[in-house]
Amino acid sequence: MDRDLTEILAEWAFQPGQINVRLIQGKDGEPRIQVRLDLGLLQMFVDGRPDGQHPDGFDSLLELHEARVDELSMASDLDPGVAEEAGGATAESESPVADKDDDDESETELHVLTPEDCRLIREEAVQYYHRYIALLVLEDYEGVARDTSRNLRVLDLIGEHAQSEEDRRSMEQNRPYVMMMRARALASMALRDEEPKAAAHAIEEGIEALKRYYTDQEAPEAFEDSGEVQMLREMREALVPKLPLSQKAELRQRLEAAIGAENYELAAILRDELRMMGADTTQGGA
Repeated sequence: MDRDLTEILAEWAFQPGQINVRLIQGKDGEPRIQVRLDLGLLQMFVDGRPDGQHPDGFDSLLELHEARVDELSMASDLDPGVAEEAGGATAESESPVADKDDDDESETELHVLTPEDCRLIREEAVQYYHRYIALLVLEDYEGVARDTSRNLRVLDLIGEHAQSEEDRRSMEQNRPYVMMMRARALASMALRDEEPKAAAHAIEEGIEALKRYYTDQEAPEAFEDSGEVQMLREMREALVPKLPLSQKAELRQRLEAAIGAENYELAAILRDELRMMGADTTQGGA
């Protein structure tokens, strides 16, 4: 099949320095996302897997492997021997996954992702990455939140079930970016609905989640250097003029409650917010 794309590309010129995205209607009547690249065109489905494939009848490889994890887990609960017959790896096997946490109360690791499994799942995740970037440009924030939440599940799946340590670490470096994009999408949804307080809350939760992440990674110093944290803080700063005056009082009450509960990480975040609003952060300040 030889089809020249010259006409299509000529009618939609590539614009350097920006993401060229449009929403079109496919021949089947369903919407499609198109991204104009310097050397061609990328087209994706709006829902489901971006390329429209259904591996083994599932919406994506992620859902396929999640279903296997659930199936083998249920089988193991009923009869440990069933999981082995279904292809699960047990703690007696030599799989690195089974031994990665000796303190884990569970003695059975039910599903192991081979290096090939991980490669295919990573390639699929890249499709969703391209789509949620395009959806952000189209201001489809629900779609961005959906696809970023989905890719966070990919990181969890690989981190928990990959056979090799290299694969388990392969995508973890992307987690802060995906977390930031999700928080940004949730905040943008709230702003679109004229709910600046909800937007500020979404950003605050995103910053706090990133702080917990870097603490869990034993790299708390990386939190302040994080470009993702800086982006959320800049978005929060832009929100300040839109917040009602009562927001200061509400934040101050939350600060006092956080201090009382000895939640000092949240207290630090709330103090930063109050400072950016020009409020006194000492107890009893006006």
